[in-house]
Amino acid sequence: MTEQELGTLILTFGVFLCFVHVLGYLFERLRQPRLVGEIVAGILLGPFVLKKLAPQVSDFLFANPALGEDRTKVILGFIYWLGILLLMFISGSQVKRLLSKENRRETAWILGIGTPLPFLLVMGLGLAGIIPVGPLVGVQGVAISALLVLASAVAVTSIPVISRIFNDLGILHTRFASLILGSAVLEDIALWGVLAVATALTRQTSLAEQNIVGSTAQHLVITFAFMGAAILLMPHMLRVLGNARWNILLRASRLAYAIIILFAYVGLAAYLGVNLVFAAFLAGFGLAGGIAGGEREHYADALESISKFSYGIFIPVYFALVGYRLVFGRDFSPTMLVAFLLGSSLLSLISVGLAARLAGFRRLDILNLAITTNARGGPGIVLASVAFDAGIISAAFYTTLVLTAIITSQMAGLWLRYVLSRGWPLLSTDNDEAPEPLLPPLPSGQRLAGANASASVS
Repeated sequence: MTEQELGTLILTFGVFLCFVHVLGYLFERLRQPRLVGEIVAGILLGPFVLKKLAPQVSDFLFANPALGEDRTKVILGFIYWLGILLLMFISGSQVKRLLSKENRRETAWILGIGTPLPFLLVMGLGLAGIIPVGPLVGVQGVAISALLVLASAVAVTSIPVISRIFNDLGILHTRFASLILGSAVLEDIALWGVLAVATALTRQTSLAEQNIVGSTAQHLVITFAFMGAAILLMPHMLRVLGNARWNILLRASRLAYAIIILFAYVGLAAYLGVNLVFAAFLAGFGLAGGIAGGEREHYADALESISKFSYGIFIPVYFALVGYRLVFGRDFSPTMLVAFLLGSSLLSLISVGLAARLAGFRRLDILNLAITTNARGGPGIVLASVAFDAGIISAAFYTTLVLTAIITSQMAGLWLRYVLSRGWPLLSTDNDEAPEPLLPPLPSGQRLAGANASASVS
């Protein structure tokens, strides 16, 4: 690469960084999710805004003859994938003492009904032909994989976004937060496993395969074996490696050790044909000690450094590139967006509401749990990105999933801020003397300290 080529690439990357942080900051100041500003930055730099307003500038940044459009796409694609892998690695590492004893019964209800019910209903309606799957299918033409993504997109909950909302509102320490995050961790593990299966089916269901059934079955076995080993065995093995005296790399640099764990998981997953994003999540999950947690504090400084650098550079650019790839032309379907947003939200709210009711929660408790778990956020966007890259879903459905993830995250943040501002409890079991649901607000002096907190998310 010549100096001119390198300079052009750095300039393009710098423009992305500038736009994502300026737009992210402005949206945060407006009490909107930061990731929305980052995605909007990508839209402004994309073919539907910059390309139309200043085509010469767009060509210089993304199709410069000195660098070549193909090479630009490859390098930006590497940055895109690095951002998504770091995001999922950090998300997986956030598992820490989430499954407390007081929440096990309620978590079991949410996981037993709140997650599987919408997933199974969508799968059943899709297989019966009631849901038209055709417009959702991507270039690979595998309808069953697109249906699996559709069902997962209805049931997924955003761990990073919800964690950020809880932190901004000062409620991360509460039982409500512990219950939501504990359920979301186990739920997302299952749903990322479904995405890995959908990806495996897509890779193997092609005309070039000589033995489609046998090859697909082999890949599914490998995927489940990788998932089982990563969840059940690897946390213990990583704990043993972390305590080994001969582990010179760990003593030399905990940060480098954590990144190498990530690279090892991703490299092995690539070799085996397992979904890389799921592997990155499992790498962070294993490093944190698995479901039991307890290991994350040993890598706290390293993970904090990785998180700060990633959220400062690669993850915002990843979200900008998500916006850059959104389709608003002829392939965009407002009807699909409205139908999916309303249908998936209603199904998710009813399912989680039913689970919460069976778990013994009251009216406002049920509403708080249902609206919060409906936030798709980062995982919803990642799900869309991975499925679109694999050719599982169409461009129109990709745009629909991203916009739905943004809207549902905003809904959750606004609702929780409203509840706190009214002085209502998140869970009535935390305060038996709390006001009844939907009563007039308490005097301002009695409202919770988090009432005026910003619910911006990233």
